[in-house]
Amino acid sequence: MFNLAIDSKLRGCDIVAIRVDDVAPNGYAIDRATVRQRKTGRPVRFELTEQTRQAVDDYLKVSRKKPGEFLFTGPKSGRSMTPRQYGRLVSDWFVGVGLDPHLYGTHSLRRTKATLIYRRTGNLRAVQLLLGHTKIESTVRYLGIDVDDALAIAEQVDV
Repeated sequence: MFNLAIDSKLRGCDIVAIRVDDVAPNGYAIDRATVRQRKTGRPVRFELTEQTRQAVDDYLKVSRKKPGEFLFTGPKSGRSMTPRQYGRLVSDWFVGVGLDPHLYGTHSLRRTKATLIYRRTGNLRAVQLLLGHTKIESTVRYLGIDVDDALAIAEQVDV
């Protein structure tokens, strides 16, 4: 779940709504998946890294999930995990690795890969598409980009 959340860059409400068919339509995790975001109604396409595909495959084998079922279920049989349950699980993970759950949360997982992609490439448009933002200004605010960030990227470019 942790790997999938980072790779997909989805909000918590979208992570818990993922069905087996979304990421493993033939019983094995696929390279790329598309999920429609609940907030915007727009589809977002994302890559599943090798590590994530392996984790999903292992999880499917152990959990015996079938096509059509929610990938992550809550205590009530057949129902998806709730965003609140997901939040508590993520909080416990952060505590387990020594991070303060008051500083990090489910949205930190959404932001992680997007921030790394931006820092390594400086490609704001790519990050906008990956997050499913309609306005570039939203992506700028989301990443917390300021003039110093833009200057640092400009300094890396020789003409």
